[in-house]
Amino acid sequence: MSKRSWLLAVAIAALVAAPAVAQVKVDEALPSYTPVQGVSGNIKSVGSDTMNNLMTLWGEEFIKFYPNVRIEIEGKGSSTAPPALIAGTATFGPMSRPMKAEEIDAFEKKFGYKPTPLSTSIDMLAVYVHKDNPIKGLSLSQVDAIFSKTRKLGAKSDVTSWGQVGLTGEWASKPISLYGRNSASGTYGFFKEHVLGKGDYKDSVKEQPGSSAVVQGVASDKFAMGYSGIGYKTADVNAVPLAAVEGEEPVPATPEYAYTGEYPLSRFLLMYANVKPNAKLDPMRREFIKFVFSKQGQEIVIKDGYFPVTAKIAEKVLKDAGIE
Repeated sequence: MSKRSWLLAVAIAALVAAPAVAQVKVDEALPSYTPVQGVSGNIKSVGSDTMNNLMTLWGEEFIKFYPNVRIEIEGKGSSTAPPALIAGTATFGPMSRPMKAEEIDAFEKKFGYKPTPLSTSIDMLAVYVHKDNPIKGLSLSQVDAIFSKTRKLGAKSDVTSWGQVGLTGEWASKPISLYGRNSASGTYGFFKEHVLGKGDYKDSVKEQPGSSAVVQGVASDKFAMGYSGIGYKTADVNAVPLAAVEGEEPVPATPEYAYTGEYPLSRFLLMYANVKPNAKLDPMRREFIKFVFSKQGQEIVIKDGYFPVTAKIAEKVLKDAGIE
């Protein structure tokens, strides 16, 4: 699916969930979660660092219903999810990007069917600057020229200083200090594809092991810029409004624009599972998935700074997972 059609899919599916966009609310049509008998076992989550907090919060709430369940969460990057699912060492594989064709092929070669993606929530990948930075907005081609050495989005020249993107005074001559994720990260891959046009990062990007480390780096470096999920935003950084195309009005990284698809870096946060077609899920996985897509599960999404899915999305996801 192309970037534009993917974003339209997010927009169309999610639009019904945005009542008063000033405050994000859980879709009233989502079911409340009701616990059942006989759920126990171990859940191992391996994958996205962006989703570490989400998986932890879901896990903590889930074991309140089921004290005999043990949950272990390992978040070293989205690329660690597919191998763990294939090896059977993960119950769920959270990813901040869709699986690549070769990852799906490797899974299918092992099991004879494809992994099941569960669209758990909506994120906005933000470009962060220090809270004192006066910049009003950037185009994706400008961000590409800042972070990449290939400039696949068409910028005519490399951008290395704040003066080149319109800042004046003390900012004009200061070099832009760059923070990003490492290559195991789905956020790294998503940014590379959608902002760098699959080009190459500059060698000067300071790669960080986690999403919060990027934000902390920008917060402590006045002349910095970095990228990370909107759920990691703090009062010490600003999220820069972004324009998909040069000359368009930059769009703020605020909820209403995630739901309309106007913000150019909206994305689903995914949780992959090994769901054998026409076979019933074991009670533990079934109930955890049902919890994530309940009112309580989606309230946790809001608590963690992301945006909840609609009842329509939840219904489709549960159906894809064979859960009625």
